[in-house]
Amino acid sequence: MYTVLLVLIYLAFISLGLPDSLLGSGWPVIHGDLNVPVSYMGIVSMVIAGETIVSSLLSDRLTRKFGTRMVTVVSVFLTALALFGFSFSTRFWMLIAFAVPYGLGAGAIDAALNNYVAIHYSSRHMSWLHCFWGVGTIISPFVMSYALKTSTWHSGYRIIGSLQICIGLILLVTLPVWKIHKQNTEDRAKSIGLRGVLKIEGVPCLLAGFSAYCAVEAAAMYWTSTYLVLVKGLAADRAAGFASLFYIGITIGRFFSGFIMDRLGDRRMIILGTCILSFGTVSLLLPAGNQTVSLAGFILIGLGCAPIYPCIIHSTPGNFGAENSGAIIGIQMASAYVGSTFSPLLFGFLGNAVGFAVLPVYLIVFTIIMIIMVERTFRITAGEKAESK
Repeated sequence: MYTVLLVLIYLAFISLGLPDSLLGSGWPVIHGDLNVPVSYMGIVSMVIAGETIVSSLLSDRLTRKFGTRMVTVVSVFLTALALFGFSFSTRFWMLIAFAVPYGLGAGAIDAALNNYVAIHYSSRHMSWLHCFWGVGTIISPFVMSYALKTSTWHSGYRIIGSLQICIGLILLVTLPVWKIHKQNTEDRAKSIGLRGVLKIEGVPCLLAGFSAYCAVEAAAMYWTSTYLVLVKGLAADRAAGFASLFYIGITIGRFFSGFIMDRLGDRRMIILGTCILSFGTVSLLLPAGNQTVSLAGFILIGLGCAPIYPCIIHSTPGNFGAENSGAIIGIQMASAYVGSTFSPLLFGFLGNAVGFAVLPVYLIVFTIIMIIMVERTFRITAGEKAESK
């Protein structure tokens, strides 16, 4: 039953990743079809991320009341509803409307399952959990590329929406499996609220660092396809497929990271990932006569990002206590989506103003902010642990 539950959790994270790469891979065509500027993708992503902030802040309360399993199942069906709404959208305002349930469902799944795995499983399982998110994000660009070649972008959303419903049904019929962890820290978790969380020393730095990391991930996730079209000159359908390079890198990285995470620990893995991420970003700045260097750069960016997110999450119970982790991780997810909300929007306006070739510089700035804040968090919590001994 332990293994079956782990498979179900992985499946739920595939469902979380499936919609995340659809918008970016299809946007070079979607914005023209809806007759809106290319920068408007930032508005859609802002609405999605804004709603995930709301559901993340409420996740601790919802999980303690209904349990992780019910929150997960309902959220999967909510995102499926949103995807089918996108597939029938013929006006820009319709995308905005269906972005609301999409964001609410995604945020609830993310916060609830991240806390559940951080408490009950080792860091390797946290890495593999997010690896399966990557599996979902890899599938979608290829689906969208196929849809653009054979039909329209609407078909891409319908296909992914159908997959989402299938996953939701599997989770629904296997609800009893989740009972193996019925007596867990969800029942003993403290409800300390936003103010209480922010008063814990080290948490503000953690939130700032996590938000900065998600700004990097969101900018790479949403703007890779557009960058390849406008800066590197790829055709829209090819760019939609190549947008998966970032996701391939992050997925492969999280798979192999799982084998060494328990040995190196969360902090060292974050530093290693930051070094690889920085190298991949700098490679985009190198002058090249072909597109190979840039394509390899996005793979390296994904590889570097791979351990950072899961290790920051997994370190939270160890740094601040399992009894506080539910509340902290919920707010941590909210801070993540603050970065995800404003980063694509900000870069959209920046790209329009100075050119989309500025993407590598944009990624470097937020990477520097991230590692400074996260390292400060580890130093603060390490000092407090030393004092308590």
